[in-house]
Amino acid sequence: MFETSGPRLFGLPPGVDFAEALTHGLQARASSPFELAQTELYVSTERMARRLRMIFDQGPASLLPSIRLVTDLADPVTRTQLPQPEPSLRRRLELTGLISKLLDAQPDLAPRSALFDLADSLSSLMEEMQGEGVLPETVAGLDVSDQSGHWQRALGFLGIVQHYFETDSTPDSPAFNRLALKLRLQAWQDNPPKHPVIVAGSTGSRGTTAEFMRAVAHLPQGAVILPGFDYDMTTPVWDRLDEPLSGEDHPQYRFAKLMQQMDLRHADVARWTHTQPPAPDRNQLISLALRPAPVTHQWMSEGPNLPDLREATKDITLVEAPSLRDEAQTIALRLRQAAEDGVTAALITPDRMLTRQVTSTLDRWGILPDDSAGIPAQLTPPGRFLRHVSALFSAPLSAEALLTLLKHPLTHTGDGRGQHLQNTRNLELHIRKKGWPFPRADLIKEWGAKAEQDGWTTWLTDLFCEVETAGTLDLPTWVARHIALAESISAGSQSDGTGVLWQENAGRKVAEIVAELGDEAGFGTDMNARDYNALFGAILAKGEVRDRDAPHPHILIWGTLEARVMGADLLILAGLNEGSWPELPGADPWLNRKMRADAGLLLPERRIGLSAHDFQQAAAGAEVWLTRSQKSDEAETVPSRWINRLTNLMTGLPQRKGPQALADMRSRGEHWLALAQVADTPLQTAPALRPSPAPPVDARPHKLSVTEIKRLVRDPYAIYARHSLRLRPLNPLMRAPDALMRGILLHSVLEHFVKEASAAPEMLTSAALLEQAQKIIGDPNEVPFPTIRQLWLARMQRISEWFVEGERKRQSIAKPAKYEVRGKAGLPALGFTLTGTADRIDIDERGNAHIYDYKTGAAPTKTEQQYFDKQLLLEAAMLDKGGFEGIAPRHVERALFISLQPSKPDEVAAPLDEMPIDTVWQEFESLIAAYMDAEKGFTARRALMKDTDIADYDHLSRFGEWDVTDTPNPEVLT
Repeated sequence: MFETSGPRLFGLPPGVDFAEALTHGLQARASSPFELAQTELYVSTERMARRLRMIFDQGPASLLPSIRLVTDLADPVTRTQLPQPEPSLRRRLELTGLISKLLDAQPDLAPRSALFDLADSLSSLMEEMQGEGVLPETVAGLDVSDQSGHWQRALGFLGIVQHYFETDSTPDSPAFNRLALKLRLQAWQDNPPKHPVIVAGSTGSRGTTAEFMRAVAHLPQGAVILPGFDYDMTTPVWDRLDEPLSGEDHPQYRFAKLMQQMDLRHADVARWTHTQPPAPDRNQLISLALRPAPVTHQWMSEGPNLPDLREATKDITLVEAPSLRDEAQTIALRLRQAAEDGVTAALITPDRMLTRQVTSTLDRWGILPDDSAGIPAQLTPPGRFLRHVSALFSAPLSAEALLTLLKHPLTHTGDGRGQHLQNTRNLELHIRKKGWPFPRADLIKEWGAKAEQDGWTTWLTDLFCEVETAGTLDLPTWVARHIALAESISAGSQSDGTGVLWQENAGRKVAEIVAELGDEAGFGTDMNARDYNALFGAILAKGEVRDRDAPHPHILIWGTLEARVMGADLLILAGLNEGSWPELPGADPWLNRKMRADAGLLLPERRIGLSAHDFQQAAAGAEVWLTRSQKSDEAETVPSRWINRLTNLMTGLPQRKGPQALADMRSRGEHWLALAQVADTPLQTAPALRPSPAPPVDARPHKLSVTEIKRLVRDPYAIYARHSLRLRPLNPLMRAPDALMRGILLHSVLEHFVKEASAAPEMLTSAALLEQAQKIIGDPNEVPFPTIRQLWLARMQRISEWFVEGERKRQSIAKPAKYEVRGKAGLPALGFTLTGTADRIDIDERGNAHIYDYKTGAAPTKTEQQYFDKQLLLEAAMLDKGGFEGIAPRHVERALFISLQPSKPDEVAAPLDEMPIDTVWQEFESLIAAYMDAEKGFTARRALMKDTDIADYDHLSRFGEWDVTDTPNPEVLT
């Protein structure tokens, strides 16, 4: 196949379809079909291998070369001489145990929640050291005089992995690959292969791979084919790419390093084929734009020699979207157009959030892209289900956790799912009604007996309420308990088995992950429920689920590595912002940049350099989109350094029509942005008017409570929605410890305390009040929030002396007669009934009544009571008219709000002097009569205290589409 002597380096320029050119070159160079069949071809990714096979299958008919990955260097003949590599998960679980013991001995080193993350990071460092041939002694001997504190902590972790580098230890995958390479190179020294051996598509960024590439290049029939080799870069630039600290982030640095190690010049890199890139002029532009920082002055000398930039960039579109959402919408619209035209289009970006938004938008049109990264296993239905189940071990069962699992599509799938869903619905409504933040087994069983669903509730309580959450167990036990519980929940109450948990593509993939964890669990360590929950989630997050059959055949989503595969007519390079593409180097808890350089490990700039190479490769495609968002999460973004370089270079070349070319690129992007905006704009409809519905008199409320009269005055629309439409706000699933709960409990405390104190005056003390508060508010069943219990008890303590002192005065004036007494009074002429509940009514020696109402917050002022909040005034009127059964006072002496806010407790009297009872009742009757008029509308937000107040039915009235200054729109309903 090769007539010249080695070493042999070939290249293909950016933009050339690498797989296709590689195949054609092999077929052209092979002297016979048998030589092609004898060829060993090593490629970087499985995707590249699949595409090569596909191209060979398209014809003409020929024998296939042996296609392998550069990560599989073991010779089939000598593989038996090598120890079996240790699975990656096993190594990480072993490290988890070692790190756990270290943290037990030195808890200040790191939090236990980071147990698996530390193991994963440490294992990655070990794999890198194995791949680069760096020994622990080299790392331990670094000069760290200026950072000894951090380094001592890092050495504590590094010290526990020393034995993994010993010669008799079981190797991990990188160590196995290096041992395999060592054996293969030894065999090649004595008997080099005579058949062609080719490494294609790798940049040699890893030490083991680079060493293998150098060895292959020197074989009698060996060759290395470099992807995206920049033939437009000049010799002085190549010669300066020799310093890692300054050149590592350049796209061609790895090639320069490889040539330097092989004592070759860039002129020695021959073209594998004479296939021309789609836009050679554009390649020159990008090559110049990406020059290393020390030689960017070449822009001024070489820029004027570039070809016409309008012609070079005619197939480039620059999209600078206002936001990430706009960017995703625009990309999705272009991909939809490509799908309709039958054009193969690939979205290339490392930003997974952006790809999810694009996928979600494409789903509107029934397009499912072929995503090379798939879906993280933890986000699939079985992944989410298993994470919800594992959380049952680490926390008390909450209403939210219970209903989340009961409603999950994988729950109770064995048999009787319809009845299960009905039971779940009924139970949810009951939980919301009763306000159970943490449902107990006895309460659920009591409900089940009344609902005649004893079998279902028994299954529920046995699986969900009886989960043991305490204690430390070994990892195999945790895995067995977890999976057994998950399978029982999935099967349901009427069948055995596992339901559909492990079915479908996602279920099978998650089952593989769980099976591997079960196989390797014996190498883990003892842990508590929280540690297991974190570990399981981290392991699941590393899995990916892909569906190769369902996606659209022409709409692809690739990571930046797949850009080397090419084969798409349209390439959309998205997320081109600093921190996104290129991604910021991740935090390294072990070694800083200089220490990595001194040890011979990979620098953080390596990832940037690889991203730069991927960008240069993809930006040379036939049709290219470059997209970015100007804002992300309301913060300004910084354009990717490559976009900055390209736009700056073009702006400075007016003689080559650079500014006009840049304007054309942006104009094409603005066109698609405008289309996306139009596509996302809702159809024009008539603006919403401020509603004031007037239902028929029969449909209007004929009974209201005294507390609802305030709402009738301030927000009549809420009364209409609640009583005419019979709509009720759904109670929260997790009843929050809010003012309503606090008020209910406070009323209960004061009622019990006042009853005991009136029967036994010696109990009228602050200590007795606090004791009563401890019984009710301190009860975990009443307030299942430890912090809130203490806060509310502290509030009671702050007002206890004030309340007791005031209570002595109140009881010296009158004695409590009724507590929480219900009453009603009617307006017969209007067919209306007013109801109410008085917190407390006292009767003095003269037979006069004193009405008290407890408030946990501020009491309404005198003016508010006169015009809006008429609760106590109306209660006084009801009492005066005999509305409270069993109480017939001579006169209502006073009505009083008792405000119990700790900052300013106070007593606020109802203005009975200014608002006599007869006047109050007359105004009330006039108010009700007005709303019994068939043409009187219930205006939304008529007189709320503040414009910022939130009403329960704002969404129904479409508040926000109209303003409180708008004129109400009365609408008579029939």
